[in-house]
Amino acid sequence: MKISRYWKAVAAGAAAGTAALSTGLQDGTLTTGETITAVLAVLGALGLTWAVPNQPKPGA
Repeated sequence: MKISRYWKAVAAGAAAGTAALSTGLQDGTLTTGETITAVLAVLGALGLTWAVPNQPKPGA
């Protein structure tokens, strides 16, 4: 089990969700569309980051 792969995906999801929510909250309210966008951003970032393997260490 590679813990670094899990944390890489969690960090990417958190960053995407934070960016989407901060953009949606610029006017002080969060609409349904903005919430759906934030959820999709988190899921997309998690999925894409999970699919890309880590680079192997040199000499391995």
